[in-house]
Amino acid sequence: MQKMALFAFRGEMGCFIHVMLNAIDMKEKGFEVVVVLEGESVKLVGELAKDTNPMHKLFEKTKSLGIFAGACKACSHNFGVLDVVKKEGFTILEEMNGHPSIARFIESGYTILTF
Repeated sequence: MQKMALFAFRGEMGCFIHVMLNAIDMKEKGFEVVVVLEGESVKLVGELAKDTNPMHKLFEKTKSLGIFAGACKACSHNFGVLDVVKKEGFTILEEMNGHPSIARFIESGYTILTF
């Protein structure tokens, strides 16, 4: 089984939608796939959590499939969304000076894609 880790850095909704769509597609095709929120992407959690957001259902589906590995603690703190990220149930990743470690995923056999 292929293992993919999609690291979302960009805070653009259009880009993040494609991250979620591709992650769901991979999961449905039998891949082991995770999405890690880094950089500005953490700011999208609060927007996507609103049930009035057109992409809310896609966000909830991604969450329900267990695809989100977590969100960067340092970036969530720096962008003022740490409480929102925690409230939405994201694991807080901080093993590399407050940031997620890409090396950890590589060591676990994941191929890394960045967005």
